Amino acid sequence: MNECTLLDHRRAGILLHPTSLPGPYELGDIGYNANKFIDLLSQLGMSAWQVLPISPTHSDLSPYDSYSAHAGNANLISLEKLCDKGWLDVSTINKHIEDKKNCKQYCLEQAYNKVISHPNDGYFLEFSKFKNEQHYWLEYYALFVCLRKKFANSCWQDWPTEFRECNLDSINEFSSQNEKNLDVEKFIQFVFYSQWNELKSYANQRDIIIIGDIPLFVSLDSADVWSQRSNFYIDDTGKPIFVAGVPPDYFSDTGQRWGNPHYRWDAMQHNHFSWWVERIRSQHTLYDVIRIDHFRGLSQYWEIPAYEETAQTGQWVNAPGKELLNTLFTNFPGICLLAEDLGTITDDVLSLRDQFNLPGMRVLQFAFDGNEFNPHLPKNYTENSVAYTGTHDNNTTMGWYNSISEDSKQYVHYILKDTNLRMPWSMIDTVMASVANTVVIPMQDILELDEN
Repeated sequence: MNECTLLDHRRAGILLHPTSLPGPYELGDIGYNANKFIDLLSQLGMSAWQVLPISPTHSDLSPYDSYSAHAGNANLISLEKLCDKGWLDVSTINKHIEDKKNCKQYCLEQAYNKVISHPNDGYFLEFSKFKNEQHYWLEYYALFVCLRKKFANSCWQDWPTEFRECNLDSINEFSSQNEKNLDVEKFIQFVFYSQWNELKSYANQRDIIIIGDIPLFVSLDSADVWSQRSNFYIDDTGKPIFVAGVPPDYFSDTGQRWGNPHYRWDAMQHNHFSWWVERIRSQHTLYDVIRIDHFRGLSQYWEIPAYEETAQTGQWVNAPGKELLNTLFTNFPGICLLAEDLGTITDDVLSLRDQFNLPGMRVLQFAFDGNEFNPHLPKNYTENSVAYTGTHDNNTTMGWYNSISEDSKQYVHYILKDTNLRMPWSMIDTVMASVANTVVIPMQDILELDEN
């Protein structure tokens, strides 16, 4: 049984992705405003900060559609902190700041030149150590990024055959011709991991834990699928055979076809889940608690033939979740995992969650369907759960409340036993007063934001 101690006592926190922090660029980053946010959490008596995935994104900017299961998003790097280390000049930032698309990349390349020119410096040695420690994913990630740039950011399926198939001679020749570019990409990850771990240490020193988030599946157009396709249902041309999603439900008549290639669980199990062990190894350094998105897919997953345009046609297939979790807890004793057990959840999923003593999620917005056994009703909460007013997938509490009917509002009043309903604070107060050990409130609710 899992014996995580971080979520076994009362704590409250805020859900906020770092990109929503204020900053000088288009997106917030993990610079000094992130430190100030941690200070604010501490002043408020909060002890948890939950984020969405912090991995690099495709053009849609969704953190749940990343091209790496390990890498950090370079856009989150703080240039100001690089200046304080002496790796970058403010004048360099100011000169290129108008070029929002390329400014950060250019500045990071300048920082690389500064560090690499002092091979006896401590930072150079730290960079070398990082490359050695993260070699298991970093080499192919750097290759993937540089090859993507070479081929106009196209999906690896569309690369010339020798690169699509990872031909060793072609890869070695490309590597020898692009040694600096590859090293720059590794350096960018070194900077990200360094800054993130400094921020995590800053939080931990103030008794604040970081709750991270990893999607269960990975993007087809990713370094992971490209370099280790034997772990995925991919044909000889690089196209998926089966893809992930969920069947039709009350959210969608045609279901949800996500398009992620499915895992070859038999191959993964044969290799003692080494791919997953490596994935959790890198994420374990970034987070105190790891939330597994779509946890039910570790028990059963919806298998959609890739040629189907919707998720209507498919089948439920068993996954070796028990064997996987046993392997993870053997390799990482005491690791804290949080199960995203939302949606249509069956007894086998609950059994898997409870067998490993994993906390599940309770979302108050889901509580008002008239079912007295609804697990999202506060009276049905358990201590070993994390309670929310809403999540990043839902409307804000103000937006949700304003969108429901008057009869539904009256039912909310009745359930909350609050005749003078103060939205969203009545909802916040309710989850705070529940028996759930952990409560996480989206920042939008703290700010009383409506849908717009």
